[in-house]
Amino acid sequence: MLIKLRLLFPEIESRDIEKKLNKKEFFWIGRRLTPKVKDQFWLLGNKAFVFEPKPSRIYPQKNLFSHILGQTNDINEGISGIEKFFNKELNDTTEASLPLNLTVDSHLQYLIREELINAQLNFNNIGSAAILMDVENGEILSLVSLPDYDLNKRISINDDIYTNKITLGVYELGSVFKTFTIAAGLENKLVNSNTVFKNLEDSLNCGKYKISEHDKLPKDLSVEQILVRSSNIGTIRIAQKLGIKKYKSFLNTLELLDPIDFDLEEIGTPLSFRWGKCKLATASYGHGITTTPLQLAKAYATLGNGGYKVQPSIIKKKLLEKREQVVSTKTSNAINIMLRKVVSLDEGTANFANIAGYSVAGKTGTALKYNSKAKLNTFVSLFPSNKPKYVLLVMLDEPKPAPNYEYKFPPSDKFPNGYVYKGENRNTSGWNTVVIAGKIIEKIGPILAINKLQASNNY
Repeated sequence: MLIKLRLLFPEIESRDIEKKLNKKEFFWIGRRLTPKVKDQFWLLGNKAFVFEPKPSRIYPQKNLFSHILGQTNDINEGISGIEKFFNKELNDTTEASLPLNLTVDSHLQYLIREELINAQLNFNNIGSAAILMDVENGEILSLVSLPDYDLNKRISINDDIYTNKITLGVYELGSVFKTFTIAAGLENKLVNSNTVFKNLEDSLNCGKYKISEHDKLPKDLSVEQILVRSSNIGTIRIAQKLGIKKYKSFLNTLELLDPIDFDLEEIGTPLSFRWGKCKLATASYGHGITTTPLQLAKAYATLGNGGYKVQPSIIKKKLLEKREQVVSTKTSNAINIMLRKVVSLDEGTANFANIAGYSVAGKTGTALKYNSKAKLNTFVSLFPSNKPKYVLLVMLDEPKPAPNYEYKFPPSDKFPNGYVYKGENRNTSGWNTVVIAGKIIEKIGPILAINKLQASNNY
């Protein structure tokens, strides 16, 4: 029998099997056998082999929801994702008949994942992620993190590349934080959209470090222009008016600095740091301060929905009858108007997301990864901007310049029919994540519109 086993299955250690046989006790040779392998064992014709059928998870959609559903081990115990978080409920026979309803939509998930895969072909990034969430109730309609994996193959996912970038990844996210700095200034009534900061420097020194603008900008900028043009120096000036105590308090109001309560165990913890004048300056434009993309999306949802706190979830739950307002409606409305101009105005940094019919608002963020020249680019969008219903966050990990990519500019006053441009060597967020977000919104917009119409007809 050992000789036959060695011939059929060279990978099996026959010496180990021989030792186990001598003990004359039951032991496993293998689990989750394919029909072909099972038949090969059966054809050996030895009664010592017993084939015990056991229930096993089958995932028809393979990779599509891998980072959400998670993995199980050989005895069907959850070891990650929903499988682990709800392992007790899923294996409890008394609760087995009760459905565990998720909020995610397979059509939206598929379309968003496809666009992220296409992004890798165009921008040669090493990974990517996206989350789509309802800003009113926090229901997550899609959550994608690439690379992903086929749940049926149960491969080892210990490598960092398989990190759930949305929930577990902790990053410096760059200029997307400028929105919070300006919102804090508005909320504390220290500035309004039209407040002008005059004679802004091209750069300033903070300790041994020099902080500069990313482009040549006008010396005088209003608060609105600071956000639209993504001015580092202008944002620092607003943060200095706020001071550490008020700025930190506002970030805590948005729950950006502590771990989030969520439906998965794979949750990242923002890195702690010591506040100071330089830290206030860099944090104001999103450097030297970290959070997870999930928390970033949550914060933008709060700012976009009128200032009401939301709790992100991938499990269908009863809607709260009373919501807690943590930011004023006035601040929320002002931020939505400014974020719309980031996308719609020629001087804004997110023109490629200006998709006709959807009134997209948003903010770009380009950050250097720690101790590296590689970039982590993010774009957070809200749409429709007059009364946001959805937040979409798209993130590309280490995108490269794409000089051969044809950028299609939307129609504008200067170019009524739009135009095509090729040969761009910049790889900031406006030249990649915004492009991908625009393509995603264009594809998922009709589905979201239909879903909203159906939902409204149910009431």
